[in-house]
Amino acid sequence: MRIHVLAKTAPAVIAAAMGVVALTSPQVVAADRPVPSVSAQADKHTKAIAAAQPNAVTAAATVCGSGYHLYSADMLPDASRKATLFVYVKGSNPASNDAPTCAILDNNTGSAKWMKLKLCSNYTADGCASDEGTFSQYAGPVYRAHGGCGTVTALMKTTSGSSTYIINAVRDTTNCN
Repeated sequence: MRIHVLAKTAPAVIAAAMGVVALTSPQVVAADRPVPSVSAQADKHTKAIAAAQPNAVTAAATVCGSGYHLYSADMLPDASRKATLFVYVKGSNPASNDAPTCAILDNNTGSAKWMKLKLCSNYTADGCASDEGTFSQYAGPVYRAHGGCGTVTALMKTTSGSSTYIINAVRDTTNCN
């Protein structure tokens, strides 16, 4: 029997094709790590987060849909990182008012929390889009067709009735100054 093996074929697939029953663990190499799509205008802090957490950045981009590039990533409320706020944009000019924008608030606590994510357009007529509830993974995605130069609000509490916020942050979606 002749087997053609591709470089990325998993060892278990090769073993099964050869009739060998064995448990093997996948070997992760640098080439197997996802390469997130990061906007050229992203700041060095965002690029560092993307390099350190390519799986999370790629997963959030997948939730937003095709064509979105990471513009900003913030560990919230600080380096303790209870959540990560991701803002993605489409197009080559994310600082444009017309940049389609998507935001995700990634829950990094390991347990369900009440979260609210609100993305507001710079165009008053477009208003805001929001997602809120008790989430174990993430709030969002929320979209604005003209989200560039707008704002994004990220909130997290233990429960919806709690008066204490774990996260209460408002950020610009893109740098339009």
